[in-house]
Amino acid sequence: MEVTLLGTGAPAGLPRPDCPCAVCATALGPDARAATALLVNGALLIDLTPGAAFAAARAGRSLGGVRQVLLSHPHDGPAVEVPAGLPQPVRVPDGRELALLTGHRVRALAMDAGGTGYAVTGPDGQKLLYLPPGGAPAGLEEGNAEAYDMVLADVVGRPDALAKLRAVGAVGPTTDVIAVHLDHDVPPGPELRRRLAAAGARAVPDGTTLAVGAYEEVPDVPRRTLVLGGARSGKSVEAERRLESFPDVLYVATGGARNGDTEWAARVAAHRERRPGSWRTTETCDLVPLLAQDGPPLLIDCLSLWLTDAMDSVGAWDDAEWSSGGERALRERVRELTAAVRAARRTVVAVSNEVGSGIVPSTASGRRYRDELGRLNAAFSTECEHVLLVVAGQALVLRG
Repeated sequence: MEVTLLGTGAPAGLPRPDCPCAVCATALGPDARAATALLVNGALLIDLTPGAAFAAARAGRSLGGVRQVLLSHPHDGPAVEVPAGLPQPVRVPDGRELALLTGHRVRALAMDAGGTGYAVTGPDGQKLLYLPPGGAPAGLEEGNAEAYDMVLADVVGRPDALAKLRAVGAVGPTTDVIAVHLDHDVPPGPELRRRLAAAGARAVPDGTTLAVGAYEEVPDVPRRTLVLGGARSGKSVEAERRLESFPDVLYVATGGARNGDTEWAARVAAHRERRPGSWRTTETCDLVPLLAQDGPPLLIDCLSLWLTDAMDSVGAWDDAEWSSGGERALRERVRELTAAVRAARRTVVAVSNEVGSGIVPSTASGRRYRDELGRLNAAFSTECEHVLLVVAGQALVLRG
C-alpha cells in the first residue's frame, strides 16, 4: 500500500496566510506545507483540500482513479471545490466500516475531540492509521487495538495521542510514525526534526510517497538524556516534552515537600498541572534502585536537588567533616549514581542546573556546591547518549 502526502500542514497551511510570526516567516521552500491530505494507492483520498489536483500532479500522481473521498474534520473557510470526476466527499460515522471495490477496508474511529480517525487496511494486509488535527483516539483498550504499520498524526499538537496508541500496543517499535498537520508551533528544520525524533517520529515534505510496511529507519529515541539549563530557562519543560508521547512515565521529584513553604508548593503545583494525567510521581532521592529496575521511562527533576540531599547526608557543609571523610563519601555516592545510569535499561531523562558561568559564590559552601554540581553534571553526561543545554527556552544539542 502506497500513501502520497499531498500536504502535511495544519488546516490553514504553513505558513499561515497573513501571519507575521517567526515560524511562518521561515517556512519557505521545502518547509512550506499545504493542508494535510492523503492519497492512498491512487484510489482513496482522505481530506480534500484546496489545490488537491495540482498537488497530486506535482507529486506525479493523478486523482482520476479515486473511488472514495473521506473527510476527517470540519473544513473552515470557503467551501472546497470538488474536482470534476471525484466522488462527493463524505465523513463516515464513528465505528462504521467501508469495503471499497479496490480491496481497501476503512474503519472510522471515534476521537476525543472534533474529527474522525480512519484505519485503512490495504489489499496486501498492511495497516495505516490517520488521525485528524488536534485529535486522539477515544475508547482504546489494551488487547483490542490493532497494530499499525504506519501512523499519521498530529504528533506536535497532540503527543498524548501517540502515548495512548503506544499504551495499547497500536504503535510498536517498528511502526513508522509520520507527523502531519504541522503548524507554526515549532520552527521548521533542525528543531522540528529534533522534537519529532524524541517522540520516535519523523516528518516528510509535501508530495512524498511512502510505502506502508516497508522498512524505514525509525528515529532512535535516546535511552539516557541529560537536560541542562539555568533558572527558568525552560529545561524542565524540555525534559517533560521529550516523554509526553510515551505512556506511564514515572516522574521522580527530588525536591521533597518542604512543608510550610508556600512558594515551593506553588512551584510543585505548576509542574504537576502541566504533566500528562497518566504519569505517576514519586518523591525520593534514592535514585539507584529506580535506575536498576525495569519499567516505564523515568524523568528525574532534578540532579541539583539530589546533590543537595547527598551533600547534606555526608556533612559537606562542615569543613572538618568534609575533609575527614565527607568528600570521599560524596564521590562514592556520585560513582554509584553514574554506574546505575550506565547500567539502566529503561529510558531516563534527567534535569540539572548548569552552573559556574556567572558570579563566584561568596561562601566556601556555595563554591563547594558549585564545584560538585559541575563534576556531577560532567560525570552524568558521560553516561548519556543525548545531552542538551537549554538557553532562553531554546535547546542546544551538545551530544546526540
